[in-house]
Amino acid sequence: MGDVNLRQSRLMQRRASRRRRLAAFAGEGLLFLVTAASALVILFIFYYICRDALPFFRLRGFKEFFTGRQWYPSREPASFGALPMFFGTGLVTLGAMIVAGPMGVAAAVCLSDILPFGVRQAVKPIIEVLAAIPSVAYGFFALVVFAPLLQERGGMILSVGALLVGLPLATLLALVLGDALAMRLPHGPRAAGRLGLTALLVLGAWAGLGVLAARLSAVEISSGRNALNVSIILGIMAIPTVVSVSEDALFAVGRELREASYGLGATRAETVVKVVIPAARSGILAALLLGAMRAVGETMVVWMASGNAAHIPEPWYNLLAPVRTLTATIAGDMGEADHVTGSARYHVLFAMALCLLTFCFICNLVSEWAMRRSKAKLG
Repeated sequence: MGDVNLRQSRLMQRRASRRRRLAAFAGEGLLFLVTAASALVILFIFYYICRDALPFFRLRGFKEFFTGRQWYPSREPASFGALPMFFGTGLVTLGAMIVAGPMGVAAAVCLSDILPFGVRQAVKPIIEVLAAIPSVAYGFFALVVFAPLLQERGGMILSVGALLVGLPLATLLALVLGDALAMRLPHGPRAAGRLGLTALLVLGAWAGLGVLAARLSAVEISSGRNALNVSIILGIMAIPTVVSVSEDALFAVGRELREASYGLGATRAETVVKVVIPAARSGILAALLLGAMRAVGETMVVWMASGNAAHIPEPWYNLLAPVRTLTATIAGDMGEADHVTGSARYHVLFAMALCLLTFCFICNLVSEWAMRRSKAKLG
């Protein structure tokens, strides 16, 4: 009787183990199918965009598209020079990262190493709310509120913006440069020399920013629909991405490095500047790349507030001139090009989409490599 019960118990255990293995296999198979479906969607998007983009390059070649400056798709003969759109996209993205980069990294450092935990828990959701606002709301604000404000009080906005962005960055650079120069002094007067050099460099940076702000306050802006308007709004939209990824990278540095730095006598500022930020630089690079991708792929804001002028500004760095981006061109011309499906005017929009998709894909790969390198470096 005991042997029979033992066999039944073992049989039930085998059946339960088999059911658990089948359930685990089914769960893993389901997750694999979901992951494979996402990858297949990306591959299909690449395939269909390439399928409709390649006919344009067969008809018109590469030279006109990448080097031409004339964009007249409806004229006879048509011109499909997309260089102004590439330039406009790069200009507004660079301007957006000038806004989002210093502010986002500074906010991430503040959240990870300066603010108390309770305050951090209250501040971080407020920053992340910026990512939940629809882009059309940002575009409406840029068009209706910010564009007239730039046109009427552009100089004051430029000077205040230069101070807000430049003061943290200039102070940080002055601290780093002061420490680097002080290391060349003899050991005895090194501490006093470091303090004096840092104070002198900070005051000099602040004085230079004050002169720059004074000059910017005299600038007059003829139209608020320009690259500056779009750059500021895109920078605000990219801040949540930069803050979130940068804070994760800074948090991954761990308490051990911070405590070791404090144990060697370093201050909080020295620990952040010389230990935490260098250790997390790969993650910060990934955050900046993801923020740039956010700015490059935005459509509504640039369509509504950039001015949509298909030419390269004079001089090339003039953010006060209207520009046109790739995404705005695709959104604005697709309605008309859809009536001439199969023509060069139709396929050129897919060529632009292919360039955008390729750029974002490369940035995503680089950001993934940077994150993995950061995690491997920190163990």
